[in-house]
Amino acid sequence: MTPGAGRDASPSVPRSADVARLAGVSRKTVSRVLNDEPYVSDEARSRVLAAAEELGYRLNHAARALASGRTRSLGVVALGTAGYGTASLLVHIEHAVRDAGYALRVINTPDGDPEGIAGAVESLLEQGVDGVVVSEPMVKGEVPLRVDVPVLFLGAPPSFTATRTVTVSVGAHALARAATEHLLDLGHETVHHLAGPRRWYATKDRIEGWQAALAARGAHEPPLLNGDWSAASGYAAGRALAADRSVTAVFAAGDEMAIGLIHALREAGRRVPEEISVVGFDGNPVFAYVSPPLTTVRQPFDAAAREGIRLLVHAIEKPDTDLPQADEPPVELVVRGSTAPPPPHRVRPPLRTV
Repeated sequence: MTPGAGRDASPSVPRSADVARLAGVSRKTVSRVLNDEPYVSDEARSRVLAAAEELGYRLNHAARALASGRTRSLGVVALGTAGYGTASLLVHIEHAVRDAGYALRVINTPDGDPEGIAGAVESLLEQGVDGVVVSEPMVKGEVPLRVDVPVLFLGAPPSFTATRTVTVSVGAHALARAATEHLLDLGHETVHHLAGPRRWYATKDRIEGWQAALAARGAHEPPLLNGDWSAASGYAAGRALAADRSVTAVFAAGDEMAIGLIHALREAGRRVPEEISVVGFDGNPVFAYVSPPLTTVRQPFDAAAREGIRLLVHAIEKPDTDLPQADEPPVELVVRGSTAPPPPHRVRPPLRTV
């Protein structure tokens, strides 16, 4: 048999020289276009991209890593939980990292303690990542660590020192304020708040947004309740609130807690929203199909992840330039069937004292 007979004939892998030949430009121009560098005309850029697509050319990231000293990979330190908010943010981070042309390495920390975060970051650095994303939402003090690559902190202030730090808000304060203002706009004289665990940055931001909305309207600030993000903790809070006939509106810091809260209220004979309105937080689409459908504020996971990765990649690839201005995350209130004006007869809450 002739050598090679019986094998599928396949074309050779296209090279940058093939793209340059088809586009009628130099290989340097191809390199500039595919690396998104300046000094290329729009017309030449279009020809190169069209030629690369026609040939099925893929940029050799391994070769670029050897040439630049970078691995084109980013590391993420995330809380090891399957909660909707944490998991959704991680999914959108992965999409944004992939769209930026980087690979992703993820390490989950179960407790959010400084030693655990430090160990996770050190492990990522040993793998040669070009930058680190910290979507660690807990408050437990400074992390004893210095990092020699840029670091993005999502939804929390920097907790350790890095070559360059980038902070991007997920808009929790503004969303909490919007949720509270929605209930006040409906005519409720005040709004109770079921907060998350005290050690989370997310809890702190949502409490402050709730307080700001009440203060701006001169509304009484009721005693705070704390849950643990679970429906069970919402149920426990609902049992406590159901006995207080002055309660007409509750803002829960998480959708699952809001669902547990509503279940307890209805079990105790309190109608939602006719007697008590409830607003959640996160925007879990599942809760559009409960009874009543949950009014909530939707966290901008997609926008926060894209903005954060955009700035982190800028810090990595253009270390000597200023960071672009960060865009503010959008505020989206999703009004459904769990909120309504207060009942016409209710016990007035005590006057706010100075």
